[in-house]
Amino acid sequence: MKKTLLILLPLLLASCGNTRYLLKEGQTDLLIAVSPTPHGLIIEEAARLLEDDGYSISIREFNDYVLPNSATEYGDVDANFFQHLPYLEDFNLNNKTHLVSVGAIHYEPLGLYAGKTDRLDSLKDGARIAVPNDKTNEARALLLLEELGLIEIKNDAGLNATKLDIISNPNNLDIIELEAAQIARSLDDVDFGVINGNYALSASLPAALALESASSLAATTFANILVVRDGNQNHPAIVALAETLKSEAIKSYITQTFGDAVVPVR
Repeated sequence: MKKTLLILLPLLLASCGNTRYLLKEGQTDLLIAVSPTPHGLIIEEAARLLEDDGYSISIREFNDYVLPNSATEYGDVDANFFQHLPYLEDFNLNNKTHLVSVGAIHYEPLGLYAGKTDRLDSLKDGARIAVPNDKTNEARALLLLEELGLIEIKNDAGLNATKLDIISNPNNLDIIELEAAQIARSLDDVDFGVINGNYALSASLPAALALESASSLAATTFANILVVRDGNQNHPAIVALAETLKSEAIKSYITQTFGDAVVPVR
C-alpha cells in the first residue's frame, strides 16, 4: 500500500494544476510543511521574528514522513521541516526526488518510553519493545537498546542496523517494528517503545526512561533540517528563514520550550 502511495502521489499533486516548483523572484510568503511538535512551534516562532523583515510564513501540518517531501518536490509547499539528512537521502534515492538541505537546526534524541512495564529494572524475559520500522530510525532504536545493554548488534552494522543484525539478545526481547507515528499510541500493547522526540512531545508522554546520549552516533548524524526543492535553496526568503532558525533567539526558544527533548545545533 505504501509503495502505491509513493507512485501515485506526484500524479495526484500534478493533476491539481500545481506547477510552481520553484519560488518566484521577489516572493516573500512561504508555506512550510511541518510535523506539529516541535517543528511547527519552532517555525511559528521564526515566523514571528521574520515579520519585521517583511516575510510571511505559514505552516501546513503533516503526521507522516512521506507526504511533506512529496509536497515539497511538486511545489505544493515551499519547504519542509521534519526530518534528518539520512532520511532525506534515502527518500531521494527511492523516490527520484530532488530535495536538498538548507541547514541543520536541532536534534531530537530518540527515547525509550514505558509501556506495560514502567521501569527498565523490571524488564522480563521476552518483553516486547516497539521500534520505528523505517530504515534510519530503526537503526537508531537498536543502537539505543545496545547502549542500554539490552542487545548487541554486529560491529559493522551501524546506522544500517536491522533486527537481523542482532547477535546477542540475552532477555529474548521481542522487537516489534511499527510505523514511527504509531508507537506512542501502541504503548499499552508493548512493554517499552522507542519513540522519536517529536512524536513523544505530540503525545505528551512522561519523561523517557533513557535517551540517546549527546555523544552517540545518532546525535552527530540525525540533526533535523530545513529542506527545499533543489533550485530554491538560495532564494532570499529561504535564506532568511534558515538564518533565523539558526539564530541565538531560536536556540534559546528551543531550550526554554522543550528542555532535553529537543537540542539546538550549536
